[in-house]
Amino acid sequence: MSIKAHRLAITPLGQLRLVGATEDDLAFGLASELSVELISAFAKSEVDGLVYLVSARCETSLPVSLRYWQSFAHRYFTSLRRMSSSLSKDWKSPDCPDDETLEELLRSAPPTLGLEYLNRDGLRRVWGQLDTHTRSASQKRKGGLAAHLHSLNSDWNLLGRVTFHLAENKKNPDRPFAFLATYTQTESGERKNATPKHVPLSEALKASIAAGDTRQLDALLTPVSKAAESTPAIAKMLQSKALFAPQAWTIAQAYEFFQSVPRLEESGVIVRIPDWWNASKPPRPQVTVRVGSRKESNLSGDALNLDVNVTIDGEPLTQEELAQLMAAREGMTLLRGKWVQVDADRLQSAMDQWEALREEHASGIGFLEGMRLLSGLSVEGGDVDEDTKAWSRIQPGDWLSDTLATLRDPAGKVDLDAGKRLHATLRPYQTEGVGWLWFASQLGLGVCLADDMGLGKTIQVIALLLQMKFGGKGAAESQSPPSLLILPTSLLGNWQREVEKFGPDLKLMVAHRSACDTSLLKAIAKDPTDALSGYDLVATTYGLARREKWIGEMNWNLVILDEAQAIKNAGAAQTKAIKKIPSRGRILLSGTPVENHLGDLWSLFDFCSPGLLGTAAQFKKFVNAKDERQRSARLSSVRKLIQPYVLRRMKTDPRIVPDLPAKTEMRVDCGLTKAQAALYQAVTSELEQALEIASGIQRRGMVLGALMQLKQICNHPALYLKQGDYDQAVSGKYNELRSICETILEKQEKVLIFSQFQSMCEPLANYLADVFGREGLILTGKTATKKRSKLVETFQDESGPPFMVISVKAGGTGLNLTQASHVVHFDRWWNPAVEDQATDRAFRIGQKRNVLVHKFVCRGTLEEKIDDMIRGKKELSRELFGGDEAGEINLTEMSNDQLLSFVSLDLEKAM
Repeated sequence: MSIKAHRLAITPLGQLRLVGATEDDLAFGLASELSVELISAFAKSEVDGLVYLVSARCETSLPVSLRYWQSFAHRYFTSLRRMSSSLSKDWKSPDCPDDETLEELLRSAPPTLGLEYLNRDGLRRVWGQLDTHTRSASQKRKGGLAAHLHSLNSDWNLLGRVTFHLAENKKNPDRPFAFLATYTQTESGERKNATPKHVPLSEALKASIAAGDTRQLDALLTPVSKAAESTPAIAKMLQSKALFAPQAWTIAQAYEFFQSVPRLEESGVIVRIPDWWNASKPPRPQVTVRVGSRKESNLSGDALNLDVNVTIDGEPLTQEELAQLMAAREGMTLLRGKWVQVDADRLQSAMDQWEALREEHASGIGFLEGMRLLSGLSVEGGDVDEDTKAWSRIQPGDWLSDTLATLRDPAGKVDLDAGKRLHATLRPYQTEGVGWLWFASQLGLGVCLADDMGLGKTIQVIALLLQMKFGGKGAAESQSPPSLLILPTSLLGNWQREVEKFGPDLKLMVAHRSACDTSLLKAIAKDPTDALSGYDLVATTYGLARREKWIGEMNWNLVILDEAQAIKNAGAAQTKAIKKIPSRGRILLSGTPVENHLGDLWSLFDFCSPGLLGTAAQFKKFVNAKDERQRSARLSSVRKLIQPYVLRRMKTDPRIVPDLPAKTEMRVDCGLTKAQAALYQAVTSELEQALEIASGIQRRGMVLGALMQLKQICNHPALYLKQGDYDQAVSGKYNELRSICETILEKQEKVLIFSQFQSMCEPLANYLADVFGREGLILTGKTATKKRSKLVETFQDESGPPFMVISVKAGGTGLNLTQASHVVHFDRWWNPAVEDQATDRAFRIGQKRNVLVHKFVCRGTLEEKIDDMIRGKKELSRELFGGDEAGEINLTEMSNDQLLSFVSLDLEKAM
């Protein structure tokens, strides 16, 4: 049987599907090689995939993400079997779990691609899908529900319907429980839709003896016999015939039965027990450890105290009640009017361990250790003993609880006033983000702002820096060291423009040769403290942060990493250098959910909160538990642990949508490779020589030709040289396109890529097929009219290709491509109106999401000057070229000096 490595993904619309696995997914057990049958089932529909997961045909080895959904589907079918009867013709849908249970299920979900799209409504939808599918399949099958369930799993046999009942018997204190076995039959023979009733199993035995035929009884007892194989108590009653009579049970007998309920149900027996018993979380006393009850001004050092008590439902026990528990020896005891599970040895062991820990840390524990305890990890960074965990309840004390609540939702709890200095009005969610960053920085916590692209992470950081500088007052507070911003080179210009626009009161130093003299960089390297005195923010690139020693010698206020995925490789020299940079606080900025890639997660948090996830070896060993159930619990612990450190808002969040503009345009600054720079300079030199002798129409044609050549070079040298090898390494734009599209891939969104060069479309599509791991679509002027509509239909399907490459003129009008929420202008048109027409293929009626427009510009080239002119120098445009400010720029009418100045290469910026 052929098999492939796959992982589960949740689409932006909440649908479940299988996609190709990454090495990281395989390494951490989030993916595995799956059978063709399972892959085909999910390809048919998500509900077909879920039903296959619970069928007897499904293989036992599954990645933890599929185990989670297998368990969810099992929950549905278990509920259905508990309430359904093969003798009833009426369909009864099992109730979906309540909101509290759904929240618990969400918290326990393992890292999954698209996990951010899963919510309670999504779980309800899947439950409803399972119910609709099962009802339809049962109605179509001869034999109804019983036959359908039996086809999925031969153990799911409703025929005869044996039920074990266990109830309290308060009249007999020595035997306080009563047991009865029944089976179901209709009240009036074969009457249609007759109501089934429970009949003591003894009646079936009597009927069998009277008829002298045991075949019906044997069929009825098939699930009971299977249950007896795994449950000695049932086997003993079946052999002695005690099963056919009512039983008065002791506490020990009832406790043994409670523990066997899951095995009994798996055997096909229906079990009715008191509502207060939950097999996965039985009622029991627990050693409750409260972390951080006392108020602390900050979280540095050993600040959090530990309180230890034995409790029931969170309420402390009296000494008499504790003595009663420790004396119980039958597995349960009646306490405060309810039956609770008790194991004196395990409870005492848990008490001893937590008391020893409290005494060892009498002065308190650090915040990181406290957070590990709350998530289920030990102070040392390993796992809490499983027995101790089962009898323990770790919860934040009053002060820490309020602190964590503020971290999770700072709205209205953090008083900020940097608005007078910020030259913009923050949207409500951005104000919350600034409050969260401020509160975390005051506590000394390193955090990750992981908002979607386009939600304004930059302006939130600018507002934070203004708050730090002015504190809501008119004048700056006492001078503190500058903060360090490390980012990809392509974002330097964007940050510089944003700071100048929104935070002009911040003094920014761009420590990069494209923005300052080499002599100044040398002066900074010689004495960084003196040279940077008075600056609020120093921006530099990841490459320089790795190479320049002075960056690691400064003691910074904050170190902020934009596009923080740059340090996901823990073993890289760049990552190691950046983690050594000293600072008072650290902030990660990322446009993708960081918790879904465990390999990257450790490295990112080793930067912002060193020690939180232990060492790399400890973390990998912890999440790679061999036992599937333990692995799932540990992954849930990791998600719980990092939750206070991560703030993520999505464009699809109903609270965010009303605050968003329908369309957000972003300039993407791209560098040139050495090959591009050499070709660019060669073409400009040839143009300079030719301009000396050309005039009139000849000059105009020559200028237009040279301009087109320069734009081709900015795209890729192969386009200008008319070669077939479009190597990523020799194009700065290709590198930026990969970065953006990897985020789009992670978000499972779709993108349109526009180029004015028809011959550029196929190379781009080939390149993106490698990035996305699947083929996309191409639409150019050569595409037949009949094929255009088919391409649109294919793209508009949610499961269709993730990208379409379009030539600007071919795709400027007449296309409705609203499945795309991203538009990339790979090269810039002279006329901005043409670009807007292309953008409107996605941004039009029917588009329900915010559209992000990425406009690629090569730094230091004519592309940057065209963009600057369009964006900020429209008056000059009219003055020089006499055209409308939104019209096409007529570069051919410039003087020779103007033109050469316009197309000349700024090598420092470009490289």
